Amino acid sequence: MAVEKEKILLESGTNEIEVMEFTIDGVLYGINVAKVLEIMITEPVKFMPHTHEAVEGIFKPRDVVITVINLPKYLGCTDCAPKENDLFIVTNFNKMTIAFRVHTVVGINRISWTDIQKPDKTVSGGEEGVATGIAQCGADLVTILDFEKIIAEIAPETSIQMSEIDQMGPRDRNLSPIYIAEDSVLLSRMIRDALSKAGYTNLSMYPNGRELWEHVLESKRHGTVDQDVALVVTDIEMPQMDGHRLTKLIKDDAELKHIPLIIFSSLISQEMRVKGEELGADEQLTKPEIGRLVSVMDRLLAGRRQG
Repeated sequence: MAVEKEKILLESGTNEIEVMEFTIDGVLYGINVAKVLEIMITEPVKFMPHTHEAVEGIFKPRDVVITVINLPKYLGCTDCAPKENDLFIVTNFNKMTIAFRVHTVVGINRISWTDIQKPDKTVSGGEEGVATGIAQCGADLVTILDFEKIIAEIAPETSIQMSEIDQMGPRDRNLSPIYIAEDSVLLSRMIRDALSKAGYTNLSMYPNGRELWEHVLESKRHGTVDQDVALVVTDIEMPQMDGHRLTKLIKDDAELKHIPLIIFSSLISQEMRVKGEELGADEQLTKPEIGRLVSVMDRLLAGRRQG
């Protein structure tokens, strides 16, 4: 079944998410519906040699070649052999279309990002963990998987590349205070390392929009906004407060709306781009384009100094 995006796209800035619940070995997991193209009955998969062990192979529905990830195998399930009743969740993010094998699809729940908690270190496993959040969906606890991390681990060449920074050549150090909201431990480290190498060393990293917003409010109360934050970079999907809600709060505030804000997310589709524009984002970039992010930061900060 196809997922009709125009019907489930939420009103901009409401801090809500549509979670598609699915099971593997009877355990409930979730994915942001914004990443999902369709649910399919599984089809025969052609094996591809010299790939990650979780890469099952490829198939070609409607003349499009799609890679299949065996999610039970990736998650370490003892019985991960393909089954007749399995389903494919076909996703699109980071400009890639990938199918994930799952056992069942339960349905879709609309919840607030405040109903999603960041798992503590005993569960998340830090950079090694694959849970980006634990969602309360009705009476059930649902583990939201970090699909970006899964793909970055299986195919590192599709994630943030430090070589893009190297190609920019020598750069001056820039001490402008930059606030960054990113919930993935792995991507947060990669972004910090790349921006630091590009000369941006005054970085404040936050695991969600709520914590970044609280620090901006504190600066506002003290009258030190312009000294404390020169530019904001935010992901979209994060526990507690998503990037769209954060953008709305900043751009609707007369004392804060002058702060340049970049949405840096794997979810930048045409629909999402319209949302970001409505909310007042200054730029919207698709991960993992870290070189473009640096160039846009340079331009927006130069424009702010001139203004």
